[in-house]
Amino acid sequence: MNVRWMSYGRSSIKKTLDNDELQVQYGQTWIWTALDSDSRMIISYLVGDRTLESCRAFLGQLSTRLENIPLFTSDELVHYKTILGELYFEEIPVSSTGKRGRPRNPERRIDPLLDYAVVHKTREKGKVIKVERRVVYGDEKRIDEKIANGPGKRINTSYLERVNGTLRQMNSHLRRKTQTFAKEMPHFKARLALIVLMYNCIKPHNTLSMNPNKTRTPRTPAMAAKLIEENWTIESAFKKPFIL
Repeated sequence: MNVRWMSYGRSSIKKTLDNDELQVQYGQTWIWTALDSDSRMIISYLVGDRTLESCRAFLGQLSTRLENIPLFTSDELVHYKTILGELYFEEIPVSSTGKRGRPRNPERRIDPLLDYAVVHKTREKGKVIKVERRVVYGDEKRIDEKIANGPGKRINTSYLERVNGTLRQMNSHLRRKTQTFAKEMPHFKARLALIVLMYNCIKPHNTLSMNPNKTRTPRTPAMAAKLIEENWTIESAFKKPFIL
């Protein structure tokens, strides 16, 4: 499994609030999203601000949904490196000095199995003119092997960027420069949850539906991930327990 994530920005505006109230109640809102690049499934998401605490909550939630340590890929937000270091580490016992006093705490070392790479894009007048890739944690040879076994040919966040575009298409609250802004945060979160449900379990994806013999079998990300045996309908989705 290769996991990619990114936080996507959205300004929530309610015209009945003044600027101070707006900042307290909404501020700048971000959607943190993690995607399994193999199945294209949205594994985890969180609505919050772009702070270290939101990153800790997002990656903490994500880590509980992973069976092993995958290759993590993201943009260069520094919070990711900090929180991954908190989540994946080994404790190295400190040798006793033989002196009186409280024993020293074990030293923490980043888990040698943690693989994390970032993508840096240089833009000029709104256009990407240069893309750089860098390994932050892990072994480059092992990372190359994971990439070779996945759908991509290099370290990238393109699948997640496509998901961001899909979310904008399916949710008018996320569209740029429009009047369809979100007026209530609970309503926005509920609407986003329904859209993620539809994306993961109801709406077949074109690239996932192609068979090796060039026939087509409609597949959703949840079906591609073998979490469900057949695509759900809207009616059946609300009759089955499923954690998003």
